[in-house]
Amino acid sequence: MKSFIYGLLLHFRLDLRNKDVLITYYLVPLAFFFLMGGIFSYITPESKSTLTGSMVVFAITMGSALGTPIPLIEHYGGVVRKAFQAGGIPIWAELVWTFVSGFFHLGLVAIFISTLAPLVFNADAPVNLPAFIAGLVVFLSTSLLVGCLFGLLVKTTAKLTLLSQALFLPSVLLAGIMFPSSYLPGFLQKMALVLPATWGFKALTASQLSWANLWPLLLISAMCLAAIAWRLRSISESES
Repeated sequence: MKSFIYGLLLHFRLDLRNKDVLITYYLVPLAFFFLMGGIFSYITPESKSTLTGSMVVFAITMGSALGTPIPLIEHYGGVVRKAFQAGGIPIWAELVWTFVSGFFHLGLVAIFISTLAPLVFNADAPVNLPAFIAGLVVFLSTSLLVGCLFGLLVKTTAKLTLLSQALFLPSVLLAGIMFPSSYLPGFLQKMALVLPATWGFKALTASQLSWANLWPLLLISAMCLAAIAWRLRSISESES
């Protein structure tokens, strides 16, 4: 247990030194929050009712899709994994460390945005705090699992960029965080239903906790866990 905690703390410090992770977890999401938050609140004052949820969804989606897979690619695709294997460290350890570290970093950013949005942009605070927290935890966990799966499926950052952008850009454009999803054609609204960001935004802006907004996220999480287990088994078999 001590070695696991030590590895987690080490992973946390390495994330802070990884410029790619730092940019996608903190720099760009917070810069987007301060820039676009001001623009949205000025041009469309009615967006203040959903501004907090929009900015949190953007930050989590970007961090999990573009930042979370990076340490996993570096670990499972390089000599680091061989060193871990020689030391008897379980194959799943790096995955768990990445998930927990990402949960802490992006959770911190979400709290920061949720606290500052009402103060800086006069945005509406969450109506139902327990429902907001529950939606945040489920959405963040689901997004990180998707990011972890990406990190296990691809072996290079070039391929990661293509795969991550295929999730990130539709999430920004179709999930309703930039403009109401009702403005979209019907087929695009249906396409958006497969995106975690769509359900995360619904959960974070709902006035009460709704199972209808959470079960799609839980379903996506279950599918990701199954795919992750399969991928880890494949990696383990290739090493043996």
